[in-house]
Amino acid sequence: MRVLLVAAALLTLSAASVSAQDAPLISGGVAFLHSTNAGQTTYLPLIEPLFAAPIGSHVFIESRAAIAETFSPRPQGQTGYHSSIFAGLTYLQAGITATPHLTVVAGSFLIPFATYNERLSPVWIGNFQDGPLTAPLGLMSSGSGLGGMVRGSIRSTPDYSLDYSAYFSALSSNEQFSAERSSGGRLNLYFPRQRLEGGVSYNRLLQNTQENFYAAHLWWEPKDAGLRIRSEYSRGHHAHGYWVEADYRTQAFGGLDSWVGRFEPVFRMQQTFRRDTVVSDGLPLENTQRADFGFDYNLPHNTRILTSYSRQFSSADNHNIWETGIVYRFLFPAWKGKSK
Repeated sequence: MRVLLVAAALLTLSAASVSAQDAPLISGGVAFLHSTNAGQTTYLPLIEPLFAAPIGSHVFIESRAAIAETFSPRPQGQTGYHSSIFAGLTYLQAGITATPHLTVVAGSFLIPFATYNERLSPVWIGNFQDGPLTAPLGLMSSGSGLGGMVRGSIRSTPDYSLDYSAYFSALSSNEQFSAERSSGGRLNLYFPRQRLEGGVSYNRLLQNTQENFYAAHLWWEPKDAGLRIRSEYSRGHHAHGYWVEADYRTQAFGGLDSWVGRFEPVFRMQQTFRRDTVVSDGLPLENTQRADFGFDYNLPHNTRILTSYSRQFSSADNHNIWETGIVYRFLFPAWKGKSK
């Protein structure tokens, strides 16, 4: 209910503040996901709506929510399903473009640490329905901060661009906007001709037992090759690990929109290593290796079928993970704009 009330308030504010040609956008994804992990089956219908609205030429409001219900069969000998419902805001932020090199963000925002949280976590973007094992590192408990952030481009040329982000988050126990007191940032260097990006991140937890988190990432998308390679390494006080992911779509049989070009094989290798077992940081409590093999199909009209098989190895146990799902991406204006 709070999600709907906030969305309604934003729509009202935008309607009064922006012209028709700058109509707010409603976007997001709808998915039905299935997972069998070590023999335990789960079904997850999910909707992730995203609202984005410009207010004038310098202010931009953006919010994303998640509404999901999880079903899993009851133990053998019992009938029916266990179920649980979740609904909440992922973030709600306002950005102000102060200069061509500086944007100030205030509100609840995704913590800019490494790459998965900001870039790949939406259900309509990721190649796999679950994130890498190292995804929780450096993101505190919720993945969101409550406070302020600055970001922008330090320098941009045809040969390279350098951008930054830095944030501070206050402590909040609010049900919708929970956050821990922390600060940090990220620095990215991109070479457009080579389509190569690298970056480093640093976060510090500023409450209770203070901890430092570090990350580095490298992404490469060779031009006209249909190949993407993404990698990331993260380190915390209690654990560290990495993941490397590659996906490929061929253009040899009529382009990406041909029935062959819509197939997308995906592979991800990941490992986590324990430094101690005092706390988990959201990572497994044993050294873990996992290989994910995916085979996605990109249907017309922004619909994707995701399938994958994973094998996970650790001293606790070795098990298989089977996942399938269908995801639809939607995008439309909040109201019809008028041409000038």
